Amino acid sequence: MSQAVGNTALAYARVWHHVNASDRILGKLAERIALVLMGKHKPIYDKSLDCGDYVVVTNAKHIKVTGRKDEQLVYRKHTMFPGGLKETEYKDMMENKPYEIIRHAVSGMLPKNKLRERRLERLKVFGGSNMGIYRGNILKRWEDGTLTDDYILKLDPRNRMKAKAK
Repeated sequence: MSQAVGNTALAYARVWHHVNASDRILGKLAERIALVLMGKHKPIYDKSLDCGDYVVVTNAKHIKVTGRKDEQLVYRKHTMFPGGLKETEYKDMMENKPYEIIRHAVSGMLPKNKLRERRLERLKVFGGSNMGIYRGNILKRWEDGTLTDDYILKLDPRNRMKAKAK
């Protein structure tokens, strides 16, 4: 009989996290999302394995940037044809594709290796508060101190009932 104890399937199980991006700073949020996509928050983390979780981000159109980045930030892509450089300003990207801003920031924070695209596939970003079919999968919500205490208390259903009674 073998006495070896290995990593259980439960340790490798993927959990769905929900993040409300309204009034969050883009860089700090992208860093935290990248850590969860890589699985660095788990004790079984190994850089050669893809053991990260799923992340669902809502309210991407309400994200904030610091300084004058909203005026200066430019997103570039190339069509690979001569003269095919396309530049899009932050404000235009926020109006048309707010989900792409978070995806681009998280992509820049992930390691540049073969696991990068697979990790990005587990990132689901929505411009509004409706996350559709993914709502049933959510197991964890992030309340990491960046939101005010009043807002966190308002999320608890018991506190909502107390507020209505007053």
